[in-house]
Amino acid sequence: MPTRLASRQWKNWAGNQRATPAAIETPSSEEEIVAIVRDAAAAGERVKMVGAGHSFTAIAVTDGRLIRPDNFQRVLSVDRTKRLVTVQAGIRLSTLNAELAKRGLAMPNLGDIEYQSIAGAISTATHGTGIKLGGLATFVVGMRIITGDGSVIECDAEHEPELFHTARVGLGALGVLSTVTLQCEEAFNVHAVESAAKVDELLDSLDDHIAENDHFEFFWIPNTEWALTKWNNRTEKPLAPRSRWKEFRDDVLIGNGGFSLGCRIARLAPSLTPRIMGLVPFTGRAEYIDRSDKVYTSPRLVHFYEMEYSIERSACREALNRVRQFVSQSGIQISFPVEVRFTAGDDIPLSTAYGRENCYIAVHVYSGTHYQQYFEAVETIMNDYGGRPHWGKLHFQTHRTLRDRYPEWERFQAVRKRLDPEGRFSNPYLERVLGPLD
Repeated sequence: MPTRLASRQWKNWAGNQRATPAAIETPSSEEEIVAIVRDAAAAGERVKMVGAGHSFTAIAVTDGRLIRPDNFQRVLSVDRTKRLVTVQAGIRLSTLNAELAKRGLAMPNLGDIEYQSIAGAISTATHGTGIKLGGLATFVVGMRIITGDGSVIECDAEHEPELFHTARVGLGALGVLSTVTLQCEEAFNVHAVESAAKVDELLDSLDDHIAENDHFEFFWIPNTEWALTKWNNRTEKPLAPRSRWKEFRDDVLIGNGGFSLGCRIARLAPSLTPRIMGLVPFTGRAEYIDRSDKVYTSPRLVHFYEMEYSIERSACREALNRVRQFVSQSGIQISFPVEVRFTAGDDIPLSTAYGRENCYIAVHVYSGTHYQQYFEAVETIMNDYGGRPHWGKLHFQTHRTLRDRYPEWERFQAVRKRLDPEGRFSNPYLERVLGPLD
């Protein structure tokens, strides 16, 4: 039987979403999840699996049964020849990366944090950067999904191909993910170079930076002319990691501790924000070679709120400059850099990368800071480029404004109606962004 937690209080990582579900369940097997879904169906309750709670939206909030996959994180099988790995869907990316490394394997790409569950990461179209690589959902080659009546459907490109096509980015609207099979690669090392650069110079040579590096991203520092850059490239050279002291200094003391202190001061004295942020570009240059996942991901100890939009790659320069202009003219003091990344397109109906090469522009504010004016202004800019919001990050869109931005919208809705006609896995957020089930 699944464990039921005594406390019924839940909040997400950022602390901006809270829920008091009817019950919080922590299953350890697919059979236990099936039982939870069937019991909820009999009681007329809704069900949500929450993942790691790293989404900023209310995508996993429910007043019904909340499934926390704390005990649902095992590696189930490894095909070393084909480099296929099947895992329980609740496995955290940090655990997955460590388990893959033990077996000489790695994910082809990752985002910049590894706290999420694999189910949450793929369901919200989480991605990294690299114009030749798609988001994490593009590495999925098979899934098992528990539907609204407790049935279990196994799907891949040959079995239930329509479900597989749509469910790789499913927003939790199609069912509970039980297992995920991932196409991995032989483990590899990455050469990382991190430094500061003038943002206008980066934008002038943007296409070259994107084309000449496996992974390129930068962080514009508001109210300055500077950006922090990351150039990451695969290498056959041996490991040459930072010392433990340098890693601690760069990632914890400066990247989190010093940054947190700066954010706190800026919140108390907003007029000091430009002076504080002006110090960021001079925190030093770093160059090292390490295991891929250790390069791609970084600790995130400072809590924040985030909004991120995908736009056509070719619109990056114009859109970012409009954001810069707004920040300059608005007088809003922003203490978080603006993150810019790039990915390949894909064919997944509700992926933010569907059908085009993408630029992702993400804006953040320190946790507890008012964000609506800033985020609404940035969203208005992104709307002009057919922007698609990250499903797990804050935005103000509805199904009416989003429908035309996804050419296969109705294809997804047809699968949603087939798998969950009673709305067992719905909630107010999904009804807002996907529309109510007819």
